[in-house]
Amino acid sequence: MYKSFLLVVALLAASAVQAETIEMKVNGLVCGFWARGIEKTLRKDPATADVFVSLEDKLVAVVLQEGRSIPDDVLTKEVTNAGYTVKHIERTTRSIAEIRASLGNTE
Repeated sequence: MYKSFLLVVALLAASAVQAETIEMKVNGLVCGFWARGIEKTLRKDPATADVFVSLEDKLVAVVLQEGRSIPDDVLTKEVTNAGYTVKHIERTTRSIAEIRASLGNTE
């Protein structure tokens, strides 16, 4: 019984420390220079821990600081102001490494 309790506590603790990642499908990403610009803009937000941009997959991923968030409307506004169109926003727990691997990008 005690071991079961410890297992449950460990699983809950592990799930609590996973960072939230916001994955956005973005139209208009055609140039590395502009992609770096949107990355720089998103990194300015204090809730941002990391950013990954894939031109080929039209994907922008933002990993959040633990316990922090950025509302979808704020992200949409930042991306739109940079000249792009947000097509879809999904919140996941995937790391940048997992996203890169799923896209076949191992850089």
